[in-house]
Amino acid sequence: MLEIIGAGVAVVIAAILLSAARKPDVCRITRSIVIAAPPERIFPLVDDPRATNEWSPFVKDPSIALTYDGPERGVGAACDFAGDSKVGAGRVEIVESLAPSKVVVTLRLDRPMKCRNRVEFTILPQADGSLVTWDMSGPQPFLGKLMTIFFDPEKMVGGSFEKGLADLKTLVEAAREEATQ
Repeated sequence: MLEIIGAGVAVVIAAILLSAARKPDVCRITRSIVIAAPPERIFPLVDDPRATNEWSPFVKDPSIALTYDGPERGVGAACDFAGDSKVGAGRVEIVESLAPSKVVVTLRLDRPMKCRNRVEFTILPQADGSLVTWDMSGPQPFLGKLMTIFFDPEKMVGGSFEKGLADLKTLVEAAREEATQ
């Protein structure tokens, strides 16, 4: 009986490992929203780490320590962050800035696990405002693939992107309302 149970456990473990090995080598998460404002009004809130931290869901915890480095905005503007085990620690740095349509950021996590991702914000004019897209991609090593079997990064991080974009929309559109009054 123990041999049957052992064989069953081995088959389950092998199936999990095989499933993880077949996952993509790159993890990509993308969300978009339409904001009723021209790109020129949105861009400054994405091209400045201090302004980004006003709407980003990743720094809402008041215990997170933020340290800014480099210029206020554009290429070289950076923010180091450190929080509890849930937040972790790392650095975001703008590596490309094309006003008013694109900002590319390098996200380096030092803990709880090390990784390096590319984060890209694009702002495209639309008839009813601007389409803002938040895209993050990075290598997904085997351990990361294995973790995605139990934790869906699309739901976890994607939900945070949706919240952040909604907060950005509220911030931009509220400023528009105040300006017209």
